Amino acid sequence: MAYTDINSEDRLVQQTMADHLETVLGWESMYAWNQETFGPDGTLGRTDRREVVLTRDLRAALGRLNPDLPAAALEDAVRKMTRQEASRSLLQHNQEFHDFIREGVPVSYKDASGRLREKKARVIDFEIVENNRFLAVRELKITGLRAPSYNRRADLICFVNGLPLVFIELKAVYKNIRAGFDGNLSDYMEESVIGHAFHHNAFLIVSNGEKARYGSITSGWDHFAEWKRNEEREKGKVSAQVLLDGMLAKDRLLDILENFILFDASKAGKTRKVVARNHQVLGVNEAVEAVRKQEALKLQYPERRILSYIRSEKERGDCLPPALPALDLKAPPLAAEQYVPAKDLPLVQRAHPDLGRLGVFWHTQGSGKSYSMAFFTQKVRRKISQKFTFVIMTDREDLDDQIHRTFGGCGVVDLKESPRASSGKDLKRLLTENHAYIFTLIHKFNQEVSASDPWSRRDDIIVISDEAHRTQAGKFARTMRLALPNAAFLGFTGTPLLKNDHLTKRIFGSYVSRYDFKRSEEDGATVKLVYENRGEKLGIATLDLNDRIADAIEKAELDGDQQAHMEKLIGKDYPVITAPERLEKIAADFVNHCAARWESGKFMLVCIDRPTCGRMFNLIMPHWLAKTAQVKAAAEKETDPDKKEKLQRQAAWLEETIIEIQISEQQGEVAAFKKWDVDI
Repeated sequence: MAYTDINSEDRLVQQTMADHLETVLGWESMYAWNQETFGPDGTLGRTDRREVVLTRDLRAALGRLNPDLPAAALEDAVRKMTRQEASRSLLQHNQEFHDFIREGVPVSYKDASGRLREKKARVIDFEIVENNRFLAVRELKITGLRAPSYNRRADLICFVNGLPLVFIELKAVYKNIRAGFDGNLSDYMEESVIGHAFHHNAFLIVSNGEKARYGSITSGWDHFAEWKRNEEREKGKVSAQVLLDGMLAKDRLLDILENFILFDASKAGKTRKVVARNHQVLGVNEAVEAVRKQEALKLQYPERRILSYIRSEKERGDCLPPALPALDLKAPPLAAEQYVPAKDLPLVQRAHPDLGRLGVFWHTQGSGKSYSMAFFTQKVRRKISQKFTFVIMTDREDLDDQIHRTFGGCGVVDLKESPRASSGKDLKRLLTENHAYIFTLIHKFNQEVSASDPWSRRDDIIVISDEAHRTQAGKFARTMRLALPNAAFLGFTGTPLLKNDHLTKRIFGSYVSRYDFKRSEEDGATVKLVYENRGEKLGIATLDLNDRIADAIEKAELDGDQQAHMEKLIGKDYPVITAPERLEKIAADFVNHCAARWESGKFMLVCIDRPTCGRMFNLIMPHWLAKTAQVKAAAEKETDPDKKEKLQRQAAWLEETIIEIQISEQQGEVAAFKKWDVDI
């Protein structure tokens, strides 16, 4: 970095950022360039420029946080926290050190009686923030380990207890911040340069003082994110100050470090380090707070939390116990409408309206709900209680596989040993045992259960329902409620609740976190989507058709069941919607639409079901090839050079465009598609 007196990065950006860390966020701040002295009593305690861990601070923190450990054990912890192995990659070092930081460094020593003891030495105090030293160092010169001829000057490094946790690359205010990633960070992280400076790194920040983004050591630039708000209800701001306040305030930094970093090996290729997005941190913390409130409610009502069971008419006379007498409670009076059951859903009436209801976690599609679930469950077990059991419930096998694979790939569960219910009986057995996580489909709640003999009376079970707006009011949901009367329920969904969706709210409670599509699009977490309803219109040739059908049914003197069946058959519009003639027109319109707007982006056609997707693919391809040939022919005939060149580019786009079906797998799909002449 060149230093100039005017508009320098140091004067306009570094100094301002360091001052904010010091005066607003309470960090210590130091300038090192050409001022650092070395040795145990030097400026930072470094022996030389190759050292990136401030061992003097690290030793002091270990001694302060582990007063019961002997000096030999503390030195063992220092060695392990500074160990560099040439055979291991940057990511491997980073993952191991992150585990040491979160869980403690494993050390062994002999006690006074000569017995070998094994403990974990705490490196950071996550409970009492002020027990840690927060130091921001500007202009720190670092020399490469593998190639001592490489020297780099770090703009700003944030140390906690001597560990370089946050590396900040700064550019002049008039420069694009991507230059900091492409031109600097990518070079620094090479093992042959100063890669060891990132072995302990929590996350990276790139800023020009006005704008800022953050990412992990495995993030490409496209995955560097903005931090736009520090409260969920705030309006987003693209501001370096918002990011600093949100990520480098002492308590927030420790929260992210402890609870919002994962290493995901669930997908093909190398492991990816995941640092939670802004909306995930805010949303998960809201959900964790809902659990805290639930625990407080349970203390207020240590007994008789269930007042009664409300049943549907057709279930009168079953084995459910009579309603318990009303209790004189200090809680707010129960709102009657909260306990008006859906037609087929018996609800457990509790002593307080919020007992058992953690809320609805609505984060739009593509916002990382599986990661949010992992962050949530881990933080609850770390910060509230290790006793909780989480039942991760979905309604589709592919979703169950995906969530289980993500949890396993991130190390939250052991893929080989984590319980997955294979049947209803197996699920019943698992719920009587003590597991941290149970994965199941809601359809596995298919065994008989009575309110007087539930599968588990535990009140430390949290059911996480993915796609919570679906399958929550049927037989399986009723069974689940009876089987787990004291469980708490948290609903995850990517679909907003309809204005009058009182059922979902009655089951789970109100929104605990909202991150809708519009906000996701504004934040850049989701690509912009433009919807245009261009479907082939349906019409009725005979205007009095409904009246004539009603007259015919009346003359036939059908009984109630026959009439209901007839109305059901008449109401089925699937054959009309998927009629070959209609699909053919839609395919032609879709191709013309794409060809006319070929420079505007990607296109997606949403179909009613999987087979229709296959049929549309078969219909679109001939139209696409014909359109390509048509544009090519037009290009050959065109004499105007500009128009000719544009037609040629359009023809090339049509030829290069990939058209694919995007659907989830389904058992027996080969035979189902074959009926429609589709080779899936």
